[in-house]
Amino acid sequence: MAAESFTRTRVWVFDLDNTLYPPEMGLFDQIEQRMVAYVMNALDVPRAQANRLRAQYWAEYGTTLAGLMRVHDLDPLPYLADVHDIDFSVLAPDAELRARLQDLPGRRIVYTNATATYAERVLAARGLSGLFDAVYGVEEAGFLPKPEAAAFDRVFARDGLDPACAAMFEDDPRNLAAPHALGMRTVHVAPERMAAPHIHHHTDDLTGFLAQLTR
Repeated sequence: MAAESFTRTRVWVFDLDNTLYPPEMGLFDQIEQRMVAYVMNALDVPRAQANRLRAQYWAEYGTTLAGLMRVHDLDPLPYLADVHDIDFSVLAPDAELRARLQDLPGRRIVYTNATATYAERVLAARGLSGLFDAVYGVEEAGFLPKPEAAAFDRVFARDGLDPACAAMFEDDPRNLAAPHALGMRTVHVAPERMAAPHIHHHTDDLTGFLAQLTR
């Protein structure tokens, strides 16, 4: 039973995009479109090249922003403000998810590669405001992105959590490697299962998975 693996868990860390809402809601699709447009304007390149760089930097550095900062010395703040200026109405409140999150024993945290301000807007649109004890964005990690271990170290040190008593929920399997190495339970939240040594559990239904832990 999955619940037996979480008996010591008292800090529950959740990624945001495509984790606390399903990918089919299409919110991140808007962000990707704005990323491409921003790269086009910032680097003065055509759309096809901008899209290629967006994907390349995400694959190589963990986020498009990390690549733009390292390769092009891009200022992160205007970029983050621009790409997160999107329509949140595509998100729907989820009372059942809220209830299952609320049932978890201990503290609940959001840690995202986006900004904390953006995260709060997503949580509001999902009906999850006021539910989390802390919300950490890339700014709290010094603009280092997950999956870098140093990013987790900064955020977790700021929070003061004990990894041995914590669990991480993520849609990007790369971002579970560092938490696993720290001794956290790891849960891959995605439509398709990926087998990897640093993934303890997989689910394509976060609400249903959490329900198993709180029966």
